Amino acid sequence: MYPDLSYLFHDLIGTAPDNWLSIFKMFGFMLAMAFLASAVVFYAELKRKAQEGYYQPGKTTITEGAPATWAEIGSNALVGLLLGGKGGYAFQHFLDFRQDPASVILSAKMNWPAALIGAALLGGLTWWEAQRKKKTEPVTKEVLIWPHDRINEMTVAAAIGGILGAKIFDLFDNWESFVEDPIGTLTSGGGLAFFGGLVMGFIAVVGYMYRHRIPFWPTADAVAPALTAGYGIGRIGCQLSGDGDWGIVNAAPKPGWMSFLPDWMWAYRYPHHVLNTAYTDPVVSEPIPHCPFDYCMQLSEPVYPTPFYEILMMSAVFALLWYLRKRLKITGMLFFVYLALIAIERFVIEKIRVNVVHDVFGISMTQAEIISIGLFVVSLGGMFYLWRKKETGIG
Repeated sequence: MYPDLSYLFHDLIGTAPDNWLSIFKMFGFMLAMAFLASAVVFYAELKRKAQEGYYQPGKTTITEGAPATWAEIGSNALVGLLLGGKGGYAFQHFLDFRQDPASVILSAKMNWPAALIGAALLGGLTWWEAQRKKKTEPVTKEVLIWPHDRINEMTVAAAIGGILGAKIFDLFDNWESFVEDPIGTLTSGGGLAFFGGLVMGFIAVVGYMYRHRIPFWPTADAVAPALTAGYGIGRIGCQLSGDGDWGIVNAAPKPGWMSFLPDWMWAYRYPHHVLNTAYTDPVVSEPIPHCPFDYCMQLSEPVYPTPFYEILMMSAVFALLWYLRKRLKITGMLFFVYLALIAIERFVIEKIRVNVVHDVFGISMTQAEIISIGLFVVSLGGMFYLWRKKETGIG
């Protein structure tokens, strides 16, 4: 496993692990790559749909050559304050930061002299840059803004809503841990529920679309392959870091048809996993003999590598959605196909995946299974609604 990038480079080119690259945690790095991949796919689809006539541009006014406002100077100074303060503290306490960046980033820990310098530099740079471009008479003009021009803002909305939703939904499954250590639970890089991220990220983006009058159904179709790409890449982070999102114990021998594949594709003990503790599910972890590194734990029994299976399944889902995106003629239908596919995928993987089980009318089900059933029902209803709307010409 690669809890951070230093372990990856150690395997690739032989550099020592636990060096300065260890501040880049694998899960966080891949999460960032997941949002980036989603944004790239989403942008491409929004632009394609704009060219096909699904959108009309909005109008906004911009002013060129005006001096920087106090709001612009203040907002950038605040960014400089945080960057300088956190960066200075991380430099002074590198060992603590290397072990747990979130405990520094998501706390009140600051190097205040560095924070004030950072605020002055960024605020001053904002003022200077505006002065450099200042005109005697500022020019105000009207420009056209297409939905794909707003991709950065929509990605930020999705990221904030998605991470908050993933954390909130995870609390329902791990309430006792939250009560025991609320700050540690909230600032931990682990503990993210996919469906929570999907729901809250969806709400955040829909709210943004409503405020800017962006049509819903073509945008829903555009976001379907983007979400699939992001989820698949995010699961690469789960697999590479060993974040605890693995399956149940797999003591069965590897099937003959898999004989040519590596053993870890069937059962894996996740050596050097990022949890780095003996208290893991579904089995405890044990120390790796003679391990000289910081992360020296592995599962005492092999488990199903469920993140790897989800990477494969989401790759197939993405390929299918990409194939259908120009072939489904009913606007909005691709989005409901996406909901149906991810509902089936998650319901299936839950059968061999570790998760908290809830009692629902006498039936033991995980949170993801419950939501999967709901999403599948919604997807069928949505497909039928759009099909009937098309057939009857209503709306």
